Amino acid sequence: MIKKIIDNELFENIDFANTKPVIAEYEMCRFVNCSFSEVDLSNITFLECEFENCNLSNAILNNSAFREVSFSNCKLLGLNFNDCHEFLLSFNFYSCQLNLASFYKLDLKGTKFKHCSLHEVDFVEANLTKATFENSDLSGAIFDRTILENTDFQNARNYALDPELNQIKRAKFSLAGLPGLLGKYNIEII
Repeated sequence: MIKKIIDNELFENIDFANTKPVIAEYEMCRFVNCSFSEVDLSNITFLECEFENCNLSNAILNNSAFREVSFSNCKLLGLNFNDCHEFLLSFNFYSCQLNLASFYKLDLKGTKFKHCSLHEVDFVEANLTKATFENSDLSGAIFDRTILENTDFQNARNYALDPELNQIKRAKFSLAGLPGLLGKYNIEII
């Protein structure tokens, strides 16, 4: 089945709960102030698209594709990104709320999470090689068997990860972040 292609369009101030999105391939489109909250986005492809000030909380992402997509100032609560089509999956997040999202087992090499809230996010078995968590809050985020090689945590805060359960070779941490690495040892850092 050949998908319809929607190219280079601006979608602004649309509540997609009322106007269901067309199952299509959206290329170089911008979505501004749109709501996709609890909307079924299954089998939709977004290629080089931008989402600005959008709410995608609890959207259904079965076999959705995000390729070179950026999210800015978006609310993305409870999203199961691990339900997405993994081929060429790539996105970046700027000033977004991603609390309770899941990236379980995803290849997220080079992904940028800048100024984001990532409370209780599941990064179990994800590949975050060369990812950046600039000024992001990782309270309760779960890292287990996660590849964190060359990952930048220098300005991240509230993370807790076990260096024995994760691959952290050449990852960058600040001195202030040491408690997040050594917490399991129940030691006092002064």
